[in-house]
Amino acid sequence: MASKFPYFRQDFAASIVVFLVAIPLCVGVAVASGVPAELGLITGIVGGLVTGFLPGSRLQVSGPAAGLTVLVFEAVREFGVAALGVIVLMAGLLQLAMGFLKVGRWFRAISVSVVEGMLCGIGLVIIAGQIYVAAGLQAPETGIGKITGLPGAFTDALGNSKALASLAIGAGAIAIIMLWKKLPKKAQAMPGALAAVLLATLASLAFSLPVATVEVEGLLGAVQPPGSDAFGELAGPAIWGTIIAFALIASAESLFSAAAVDRLHDGPRTQYDKEMIAQGAGNTVCGLLGALPMTAVIVRSSANVDAGAKTKASRVLHGLWLLLFAAALPSALALIPLPALAGILMNVGWKLIPFRQLAGLWRGHKGEALILLVTAVSIVAVSMFEGVLIGLALAVIKTAWEASHLKTEVIDKGAGPIQVYLSGNATFLRLPKILDSLEALPQDRPIEVDLSGLHHLDHACRTALENWAQRHSAPDIEPVKVKTVEPVRATAL
Repeated sequence: MASKFPYFRQDFAASIVVFLVAIPLCVGVAVASGVPAELGLITGIVGGLVTGFLPGSRLQVSGPAAGLTVLVFEAVREFGVAALGVIVLMAGLLQLAMGFLKVGRWFRAISVSVVEGMLCGIGLVIIAGQIYVAAGLQAPETGIGKITGLPGAFTDALGNSKALASLAIGAGAIAIIMLWKKLPKKAQAMPGALAAVLLATLASLAFSLPVATVEVEGLLGAVQPPGSDAFGELAGPAIWGTIIAFALIASAESLFSAAAVDRLHDGPRTQYDKEMIAQGAGNTVCGLLGALPMTAVIVRSSANVDAGAKTKASRVLHGLWLLLFAAALPSALALIPLPALAGILMNVGWKLIPFRQLAGLWRGHKGEALILLVTAVSIVAVSMFEGVLIGLALAVIKTAWEASHLKTEVIDKGAGPIQVYLSGNATFLRLPKILDSLEALPQDRPIEVDLSGLHHLDHACRTALENWAQRHSAPDIEPVKVKTVEPVRATAL
């Protein structure tokens, strides 16, 4: 055994740790997404037994992710649980296509500010939504509604003993997770989230607290392969926007997670296109089973690395342990209080908000910080997909504006022609500034425009300069003479 599997002991121990981390997160993400708890476990199982076998990133672990909770909840609300399998299936096939077309590496070109803003917006919506769950109250459907409704929710909870008991369980779960990190290393062998679930369950049973618990359907009962009616939804254009959002956001989250995991170990680096194929294969299987979409998850992946995993065997084994747990102990899920899971997800949502990154960006790159904030606010106010598109559009506009940096220098020695030097990048974005500067010059003097300092001259600027030169060289406005020196390094589109 040792010769064939030299790292079996390390991988086996790591798989147990990842399994213990995954249980509460799989269940919590499913409940927060508005689907049966078992569907979260199914996605975790597929993430281990299917995606875990495939090449790409050896040590990162896949499963249901809090980052997709908002998107899944919106999709289930709009199209129903029956259509979830079709959405995930088509998103998986789209990921497979992108992987085979070698699109994976291009996800590294996405603006970091947009990604951080996306995570920030998701974190805010998760925290706001799970506060209602912790209080046993019905949450508003929209992100902005969840946040604006919090004062009223707290007022309602203060006058309701059942809501106060539920809030106490949720707050206790958060406190346990935070305090767990301060315990000795040996005690931390059990993940804080799992400890919070176990202690909250024991407390609710011991004191007979009136709190809601997870509804259990059974593993086989929860599997809902998409039927003909669900495939019929593909005829409408609305569902395709959701499919594309699933594929792009799940891919981005997985590949950014892979980059983060690569920084945690010295082993082989991630092969991004192969990892995209692995994620696509996993989501295709999840779609056929009617389960939640999967991504690579940094929480489970970092736990895997920290636990000493050396090969992909650890993540495959963690999927096996999830399968055995879901098959042998499904009734244990029915004992878990929902406010405890809400507390765990609020802690996850808090970690998604990039406080340090935002502070650093504000000090050195206020434009990037603004993109982050606008992306986050847009996700809360509109939706996740539209919020990300708004962030990407702002990032492109900012880059285009900065890339068109232009310096205009006018030298007038009192005699001879007025010298105008243009340097930098002359694009259509700077055209109004260029023309304003030229048209403000006196028309009774010769003017020489030197373009040799330009790195780039696009077609719009070249045409506008030629037209301006022709107007100011016309016979009726002599003695103005214009001489343009052709740029040495400039290029036209």
